[in-house]
Amino acid sequence: MKALVETEDLRVAFDGSRGSFRRSKGAVRAVDGVSLAIFKGETLGLVGESGCGKSTLGKALLRLVHPSEGVVRFEGEDLAGVPAARLRALRRRLQMVFQDPSASLNPRMSVGQAVSEPLLAHRLCSGRERHERTVSLLAEVGLSESLLDRFPHELSGGQRQRIAIARALAVRPSFVVADEPLTGLDGSMQAQIANLLVELQEQMELTYLFISHDLRMVAHLADRVAVMYAGKLVEIVPAQRIGALSAHPYSRALWAARANGRLAGRQLLEGEAPSPLELPAGCRFRARCRFARARCAQEEPVLSQVAEGHSVACFWPLKPGQQLAPREVG
Repeated sequence: MKALVETEDLRVAFDGSRGSFRRSKGAVRAVDGVSLAIFKGETLGLVGESGCGKSTLGKALLRLVHPSEGVVRFEGEDLAGVPAARLRALRRRLQMVFQDPSASLNPRMSVGQAVSEPLLAHRLCSGRERHERTVSLLAEVGLSESLLDRFPHELSGGQRQRIAIARALAVRPSFVVADEPLTGLDGSMQAQIANLLVELQEQMELTYLFISHDLRMVAHLADRVAVMYAGKLVEIVPAQRIGALSAHPYSRALWAARANGRLAGRQLLEGEAPSPLELPAGCRFRARCRFARARCAQEEPVLSQVAEGHSVACFWPLKPGQQLAPREVG
């Protein structure tokens, strides 16, 4: 199967003297050597704790942030090497739905203006045709034409997220990065938006990178799941195998945390992820892993296949049924 989007040894580093790390020196290695392929028509879920680099990776795939090293290809074309005019044309094919629609929507723009703006920017249609297309887009995401003159603050959180989705789909993209699109919504609304994304994918033949901290939702929506830790992928697994059949201790602990609540998550994942300014040698998860051995401090594991379509970066991957008991407290 041919990849729609692929990366090779992708790295994104930021100046450590800026942003939340502005008192530090050195480079923040947000994405540190990621190679993956996303196939046409699939949903690849991307999970991991906050700060692991998920959102930065998603933005790098769309060239919303510039990679420090490595390659990003869309339909075989290296995005780093394309001229500005070509990149503008490719923007139609590459879109993003952000976590907070309130931040991504201009509060001074009405719903109609927000949804139709991409059509105007890409000169796809004008006048009456643009109005009709805007109304059609609202219908596609389950919203009424009566909302055209409303403003974001007049809408519910679910309505705002539907508007953000309509806006992203206005230019008929092929690839969509959905970055935590369900965060902040209640359970019933999460289910509605998740079902909408599935319906739109089938109707428009979309390919998704679905970023989330909710492993259960990702397992429900995705075809495959990529697990990220401290800037690296530690496992890529078919969605039906995520959980008890995950081979990396980190993936298994994330699943247990979602299944058993926050307390279980703390027991199974003691300590904190390493700072992207001071990444340790060897396996980056070893300080929190109850299975770590001397080799883990000396060598960095790479993704290796353990089953068909299932790769893990661990020297001693877990077997199906192997227990991941919490560390003893003493």
